Amino acid sequence: MRAGLFWLNDRQWARIEPHLPRGLTGPDRDDDRRIVSGIIHMLQSGARWRDCPREYGPYTTIYNRFNRWAKRG
Repeated sequence: MRAGLFWLNDRQWARIEPHLPRGLTGPDRDDDRRIVSGIIHMLQSGARWRDCPREYGPYTTIYNRFNRWAKRG
């Protein structure tokens, strides 16, 4: 892992995971922990979504997941 990236630790993840949506239709979801860590990293850094580090996955996935969840409240 590259230095300077944000990753949720086990305790943080244990608090977040039960609140994630379950049983949704569509393709299998990517690693939620990686995606949520990427969203948090991008919000903390204030960078453009397009500049999301590759370690979190495709920036489009990170942005789309954040956007969908934000619209749902």
